[in-house]
Amino acid sequence: MKLLIINPGSTSTKVSLYEEDTLLLEESVFHDAPELLQFPNVNDQVPFRLGVIAEVMNQHDFRMADIDVFVGRGGSAQPCRAGVMRINEKLYCDTRDAVGGSEHPAKLGVMMAYELGTKYGRQMYTLNPTNVDELIDEARMTGIAGLYRNAQSHVLNQKAVASYHSRLMGKKYEDCDYIVCHIDGGITVSAHRHGRMVDGNVGSGGDGAFTPTRLGSVPVLKLLDYLETHSLDEVRLMCSRAGGFVSHFGTSNADTIHEKAIAGDAKADMVWRTMIYQINKQIGAMAAVLQGKTEAILLTGGLVRFDDIVAGIRRSCEWIAPVYVYPGEMEQEALAAETLKVLHGEAEAGDYTGKPVWEGFAFDRE
Repeated sequence: MKLLIINPGSTSTKVSLYEEDTLLLEESVFHDAPELLQFPNVNDQVPFRLGVIAEVMNQHDFRMADIDVFVGRGGSAQPCRAGVMRINEKLYCDTRDAVGGSEHPAKLGVMMAYELGTKYGRQMYTLNPTNVDELIDEARMTGIAGLYRNAQSHVLNQKAVASYHSRLMGKKYEDCDYIVCHIDGGITVSAHRHGRMVDGNVGSGGDGAFTPTRLGSVPVLKLLDYLETHSLDEVRLMCSRAGGFVSHFGTSNADTIHEKAIAGDAKADMVWRTMIYQINKQIGAMAAVLQGKTEAILLTGGLVRFDDIVAGIRRSCEWIAPVYVYPGEMEQEALAAETLKVLHGEAEAGDYTGKPVWEGFAFDRE
């Protein structure tokens, strides 16, 4: 049985082909911000990303018609539980319409898997989309009545890395407490308490450290001043695709910015060091959430290939807990492995209903 794994991110499209648990093909195609900013909306990228996938398949002499199962990374639908889900029409429509309030490019994985699965009459699944909601109530409340923080994170990679690290330690993920940092085109830092992501920054919502593509946290009054001369659409775009490095330098290519910083460019050096500083602040916040009971700080994502990012985090945060580094991502393996468990009858897949797992506090309905 062949599984095609589709994983669109803010700066790349990752494609893997498995026959059962044997990897036949894996490729990651980088997209610099200007390439993706030509599309007004995230949904508009679907034909382009499908073309990228088709080109990768053709280059390796594989046919789309031979795929048995399409598995796509997901996001943007209603808040849901963790685990494998079948991709049905309701999930496709809610993902397309971003009813969960986020326009993360991960949503394109579900959309493309659905379109391909429908075209070829195949099964379609997703796993741990960005909108998995396991927040504790205190993580939801804001200082505006009726306005609540939402769960939006790199759930797929964070849970995969946390589970992998637990196995290495001879433990179960459900028994452990970690701070997990996904550091790449988007950056999310989350507190994992006994297998649940109880708090973390909303990376694509203007929250946390700025990144190669995102603006990060900005004081509200400063943002309002900015809006006097800029449109709301411009700000929304900077939350996920045009902030951070893109705003400062016109590119999301971290290698380019790092080279400039190393070469002595004062602005690049300051931006680079500030990104690390802001990641450290998020780690400190999650340490407080876990009340000091942190067994490990796990670093993952494409940017931990830079030694100075890892060194900067160790220098500021290793007093909290030991720091472990897992460069890159474990998303492709997790999407394939967990889906195979369902296909072999070893696990159950959920069905998306469109009903959010959290529908507000009881006092709001009184």
